[in-house]
Amino acid sequence: MFRRQTPEEEAARRERNARDVLLGIAPGVRTGRRVMSHVPADPRCKLCASPFRGPLAPVLGLIGKKPFPGNPKYCQFCFTAMIKKRSGAEVDSSFLFADVRGSTTLGERMRPAEFRDAMDGFFSTATHVLMDHEAFVDKFVGDEVMAFFIPAFTDEQHALRAIQAGQALLRAVAESDHPLPIGVGVNSGVAFVGTVGTEDKVEFTAVGDPVNVGARLASAAGAGELLVSMDALRSAGLDDEGLEHRSLALKGRSGLTETVVMRAA
Repeated sequence: MFRRQTPEEEAARRERNARDVLLGIAPGVRTGRRVMSHVPADPRCKLCASPFRGPLAPVLGLIGKKPFPGNPKYCQFCFTAMIKKRSGAEVDSSFLFADVRGSTTLGERMRPAEFRDAMDGFFSTATHVLMDHEAFVDKFVGDEVMAFFIPAFTDEQHALRAIQAGQALLRAVAESDHPLPIGVGVNSGVAFVGTVGTEDKVEFTAVGDPVNVGARLASAAGAGELLVSMDALRSAGLDDEGLEHRSLALKGRSGLTETVVMRAA
């Protein structure tokens, strides 16, 4: 006889399903990849292999197999159930924040339209660099960009991807038409990744202490610096030999946070 699941059991099931998606091991994703990989069209979703172009693309787009706004290398369908059911899971991930140093002073020196153009240039450069490194670009807030790297996108190399993205971002912004002074912070750890918000407004994002630490590191980084927590460095399998170490008293945290300082690759 069929037994209705309790609310607690249903919540646990949704969390398991969400975790499988975030880890890139959801059965539906694997099945879709096997089928869609035989369809000769590129580009395609890097998770389920659904084509974004070609004769099947318009039909697939009707069911959500179209580029995901946070990273168009993936399709919305792979995350639809998680977003509709407002679920998510705690997964080991990495988090990158980058913001413009002295943006208030820059804003005083520029006409508003010039400052807007400079910030648009920064956000555009950041978006391209981060997506090229398999990030999910979460949001732009003021003069800051936030992105996170999950196992489904990075094949368990989320920390290494985040660090490489930070170095590439420093270089790309310095070489851009609007070479703004930016600082970058990268941290890794277990955070909640999924939907957050109210009935009227839901966002796909990441929250938790590791996310907050990443934001604090970006605020503490000087212009042209990438501050990487020791958690992220160890997760990436990188050696700290020859790197500058910095112990930081981050706002809202007890004790010191150990970091290393990197710069553009």
